[in-house]
Amino acid sequence: MASPEGNSNGGGAATEQRVKYPSSTSNSKVDRFHEIVHADLTDGWEKCWEEKLTPWDLGQPTPVLVHLHRAGALPKGRALVPGCGSGHDVVAIACPDRYVVGLDVSESAITTAMELSLSSPNADCFAFLKADFFNWHPVELFDLVFDYTFFCAIEPDMRRAWAGKVLEVLKPDAELITLIFPISDHEGGPPYKVSVADYEEVLHPLGFKAVYLSDNDLAIAPRKGREKLARWKRSISQSSL
Repeated sequence: MASPEGNSNGGGAATEQRVKYPSSTSNSKVDRFHEIVHADLTDGWEKCWEEKLTPWDLGQPTPVLVHLHRAGALPKGRALVPGCGSGHDVVAIACPDRYVVGLDVSESAITTAMELSLSSPNADCFAFLKADFFNWHPVELFDLVFDYTFFCAIEPDMRRAWAGKVLEVLKPDAELITLIFPISDHEGGPPYKVSVADYEEVLHPLGFKAVYLSDNDLAIAPRKGREKLARWKRSISQSSL
């Protein structure tokens, strides 16, 4: 396993867990999940991992990300997966041409990711690090950031800070790939409902434009029709900075 870096202040065969995400209030496990997260915004995610309340975790790599990797359609160089959880996506796209860093605020999540990847043949091509994405400063910038179930997990009033941090950690000609989920009309969260417009609202002022946007046909069955794949690149001349 490669050493963590940086400094911190502080095929679709998968099925989602029986916990619906988002859920009805009658689901006791999701009720407990929301109770934990809202009671402690600092340590709530760690407690969820300790209690194995992780309904967002597919238990395998994200199918469309694997497809892009196998098709040679992902940027080479350095990639970042914020909110990496158990690390399946990190390991799946790591290769000699792409070094991947998985970041999570939960130590239990990072421990799980490291344990699951111990025997990975590409262990020299990735690293896991416990850190708060918003306070973290990498030693090198990235060619790719992949976001799935991270944007929708943070409080909506933090989305501009999310966009600013994405801008900070990416190289000028790099790419942001987002799976926009959950596209729905539910209230509350996490996950908070999202739309393409929500991403555009915070990314457009920084010069990011969607160069590709489509329904995610490779979404797992419970999420079909509720997520889109978007690829964003930055036009420096259009930035308001």
